[in-house]
Amino acid sequence: MNAERCTWCGVEVGGDEGYRVAEQAGERLAVFCRLEHVVPWAIQGPHWEAGTLREQPREEPALSECAHCGAAVDDTRVLAVRHRGEYRIADAFCTTDHLRAWAAAGGRWR
Repeated sequence: MNAERCTWCGVEVGGDEGYRVAEQAGERLAVFCRLEHVVPWAIQGPHWEAGTLREQPREEPALSECAHCGAAVDDTRVLAVRHRGEYRIADAFCTTDHLRAWAAAGGRWR
């Protein structure tokens, strides 16, 4: 898999590292080398690239609700997928603002 560039800082992000954030309904994508880069990107108004996730996360019940507020999400959800070696760890959000708040609080490991 080819390396992508971080949407925020431009550093190369390998296929087995970083975060992929997607708004699947709009076929919009952003790539981040670090979770912390989601915060300023979202604050300044998210600038998406056209595209889709190369690897779709496994659909699990947890992806039907926002990881920040617990509200039900539909097909307009925002997905954040952490690439850690061979593992893909996905979280869903009802809005980009909730993704930003979640990332600012430390993500899943807060």
